[in-house]
Amino acid sequence: MDRTAALLVIVDAANVVGSVPDGWWRDRRGAAERLRDRLASDRLPGRSGPVEIVLVVEGAARGVESVPGVRVESAPGSGDDHVVALVAGAGDRPVLVVTADRGLRRRVTELGADVAGPRSVPR
Repeated sequence: MDRTAALLVIVDAANVVGSVPDGWWRDRRGAAERLRDRLASDRLPGRSGPVEIVLVVEGAARGVESVPGVRVESAPGSGDDHVVALVAGAGDRPVLVVTADRGLRRRVTELGADVAGPRSVPR
């Protein structure tokens, strides 16, 4: 693993947004945009050093635009499958996946990624 490379942080938007019962289901796209904006302004509390943040959106949140500091990727199908593909394509750089989805956590740790829960990102 290349510890000098920027940490790639992949955020499972649907899972993180869904972890807070604040009415997100009425406006999934808006909820994803609010998460994106919090990530862009607050980054990741407690993390220092270079970080690249990728927010993976799916379903009704597809089409959310990237902003400086957060690249948004619309999953063409399953968001989980897209997250796994990003981890698999990361090469030897360090990767952190933010999700509470147990199945996704298992899949990405098998590829060498670290995982953190939704509480690790700004709310």
